[in-house]
Amino acid sequence: MSVIEPAQPRILLPAAPVLIARVSGAVWLTQDGEIEELALADAALRIQSQAVRPIVCHAKAVARRLGLAQLAAHDVLELFAFVRPAQFALPTPRGLAAALNLSEPHSGAAEEAMALLAAARRLLAELSQHGDNRAAAGIARVMAASGWSWGVAVLSALGLGQDQRPHTGALEVWRLIEEWQETAPEPPPGQMPVEPAEARARLGRLLGEGAEPRPSQADYASAVSAAFAPSEHDGEPHFLIAEAGTGVGKTLGYIAPVSLWAEKNQGAVWLSTFTRNLQHQIDGELDRLYPDPAEKALKVVLRKGRENYVCLLNMEEAIRSLRGNQGDAVALGLMARWVLASRDGDMVGGDFPGWLADLVGRGRTLNLTDRRGECIYSACPHYQKCFIEKSHRRSRRATIVVANHALVMALAAVGGMADGSLSMRLVFDEGHHVFDAADSAFSLDLTAGEMVELRRWVIGAEGGRSGRARGLKRRIEDLVAGDDAAEAALDAALAAARALPAESWRERLGQGRPQGPAEAFLASVRQQVYARAQDADNAYSLETEVAPGVGGLLAAASALNAALGRLKQALLKIRARFQARLDDEAATLDTPIRLRLEATQRSLHRRGEMMVGGWQHMLAVLGAPAPPEFVDWFAVDRLEGRDVDLGMHRHWIDPTIPFAKAVAEPAHGVLVTSATLRDSTGDVEADWQVAEQHTGARHLSVPAIRAWVPSPFDYAKQTRVFVVNDLSKNDPNQVAAAYRELFIAAGGGALGLFTAIKRLREVYQRIAGPLDAAGLPLYAQHVDAIDTATLIDIFRAEKESCLLGTDAVRDGVDVPGRALRLIVFDRVPWPRPDILHKARRAAFGTKDYDDRLARLRLKQAFGRLIRRADDTGVFVLLDRALPSRLATAFPEGVQVRRIGLAEAVAETGTFLAVNPN
Repeated sequence: MSVIEPAQPRILLPAAPVLIARVSGAVWLTQDGEIEELALADAALRIQSQAVRPIVCHAKAVARRLGLAQLAAHDVLELFAFVRPAQFALPTPRGLAAALNLSEPHSGAAEEAMALLAAARRLLAELSQHGDNRAAAGIARVMAASGWSWGVAVLSALGLGQDQRPHTGALEVWRLIEEWQETAPEPPPGQMPVEPAEARARLGRLLGEGAEPRPSQADYASAVSAAFAPSEHDGEPHFLIAEAGTGVGKTLGYIAPVSLWAEKNQGAVWLSTFTRNLQHQIDGELDRLYPDPAEKALKVVLRKGRENYVCLLNMEEAIRSLRGNQGDAVALGLMARWVLASRDGDMVGGDFPGWLADLVGRGRTLNLTDRRGECIYSACPHYQKCFIEKSHRRSRRATIVVANHALVMALAAVGGMADGSLSMRLVFDEGHHVFDAADSAFSLDLTAGEMVELRRWVIGAEGGRSGRARGLKRRIEDLVAGDDAAEAALDAALAAARALPAESWRERLGQGRPQGPAEAFLASVRQQVYARAQDADNAYSLETEVAPGVGGLLAAASALNAALGRLKQALLKIRARFQARLDDEAATLDTPIRLRLEATQRSLHRRGEMMVGGWQHMLAVLGAPAPPEFVDWFAVDRLEGRDVDLGMHRHWIDPTIPFAKAVAEPAHGVLVTSATLRDSTGDVEADWQVAEQHTGARHLSVPAIRAWVPSPFDYAKQTRVFVVNDLSKNDPNQVAAAYRELFIAAGGGALGLFTAIKRLREVYQRIAGPLDAAGLPLYAQHVDAIDTATLIDIFRAEKESCLLGTDAVRDGVDVPGRALRLIVFDRVPWPRPDILHKARRAAFGTKDYDDRLARLRLKQAFGRLIRRADDTGVFVLLDRALPSRLATAFPEGVQVRRIGLAEAVAETGTFLAVNPN
């Protein structure tokens, strides 16, 4: 029965207190406007004993701080996601205030509580002023009927009453999405070069009149234009490695010749970077080239792997499976709001707020992507509206495609340049990551997790489970219908896949009762790892060599190899039938069917030949020396003392060999650029050889072109580097005290870097309270219930905050200005001495190789400190064991001083006070 709808919208805030939970205590703002300060335990007890549902910001993070498993609350972030879908806001009271143009709180938790209340009121008022709210109203009714905490307030703001039996059809927002249209294929690009003078002139126009002259940036643009010369010989690309010191402005520097080449030749250039978040930074720089958003939408495309985009079919199936579950209805309602507002359906680094997945769960958000390769292409009812297909088609017509290293290498490995899905002109920004990206792209992992995923890809959901896993039969049964050979091969594939691990494999292995050849092999691997790994009782991952094998290992490997052979044969038989059909029916096949056949046969090749065939080769050589270009090992991946995956791994000792073969050689021009490509020993030629080793240049038939443009910054004046020499780095109390005092001396704006998660957590536990008492918020990767990208955004915005992190933070932070003025590194970042590193160390120079990697990591960490000409900062290493030969990682002219902690604290405070950037 429906409630009578009010005639006018009205703002109806929930009758609830506001709760702010900080490290040192909580603030409780009552409905009467009274402020109470409570201990965290007392706040948690009040919530539980009185069944209070407070107004909070980021309920999951608040629950963790209060020590609660979960917290029923009115989360203002959920309200923001509903009212302003696909818009940015930091998940803090200050962040919400900034996004809503409210007064930002600055003097403590009481102000934050008032700001949170004001943010909720502003959002509801904004909702009440929307014009056409039919889509929002239908979604809100579904969410309210499921018990959404903001349901009554949102319906009131919309001028509606609550419908007790709303129709879930309101969530089917794909009906409102515009369809994409097919276009004629683009002609091949021209081959006109870009002259250095042209690149300089284009850069000048990008910077605009009155811009401060940056000679180093113009020199860089001129130098890298050589990568866009016409190709002279097949397999001999113009391969240019360019190191540009921090502050040169390399992004706009290469955009100048890139845009010129694309315009002159009517072709596309792909710009690749290491992370998805860096893709969006490059996209932002392209606003200078295309200031008109409509023109930019036509010229620039962000491309990512399929697993990054929401799948409308997955979303439809999730909506159909709703059974009154409040969490699912709320999550899907917020997803529906976002899908309608999203620029491109990108859920990872795009306009989907990372904190939303933390709040309502990955299964209800990020797992709606096509992360298992189960797409049915043109057979999908949403095919003409699919975000993935739309992005793919736009990239074929774009001028500039902004991608990531993983996607570029994956496309190149399956012939992307030959079929036109990948440009023959490539720029690899953050080029020092090419080695690691290639290592990941061209490795093979015969693990339980990978085999379970393959089984699910072939068979689909099993055991009566409801789920969205669409097996191979469901995806292609209409394509094989009437083809006896293809139907028989499909049946054979379904039967063969049952040899792979099934659900609950961990329990069976733990109980010593493996099921089938794959689990029998995994049981032998687990036995060998636990028998031979050093410190097998620790809570972290374990590994051991593959030879000699324990008793029964080779027999289990042989049985698994045979089972995989049957699966491979069946998959490739289906592929052969599809290829034959593409040939035999070339004159009659409808375009949608042709596209499905092409996409499916590529997928069958990738899994049947590349994956399963690769696994077979790994198993076949067990008991014999591994091929010299590879290193194999067994590992058990553990998380907090629990096995989460295990199996056999194979990596190239030098992964730039397949990178050079699959990516560089087929290209016409490749630019690899970074601020940290070369080593810094002082031997110029040796340092360049390191750059060529890490980028694959040494495997090409023609020498690489080299370019170097130094940083314009005066590091000797703008920075200080201290090595603390009176601290025991193995004493967590001493290390924590050092972080605490240095962070306080800097007044915040401090980044703490760690080489191990365990040490990060130990330090966080010891310093969070004292820093909070000093008015310095502390955030931490692997501690806070907030994704890393959002933590960095918060750190960038809150200039007195501090952040603790590991490698992902060290390599991904771009925080100019006062928000980052101090970096503290816990110890020398030596490479982890695992089996893979052991093989590479032997191949690339033993101790010198260790030194190179450590210097590179120190250079990358120091490079986070100074991002603008007026930045100043201090870099502190809490490890007196820093060898002098590693000190060359720091810029020339910077004095590395070895001093005691007390002196480092005093000088840090003095230097930053005198130089407040």
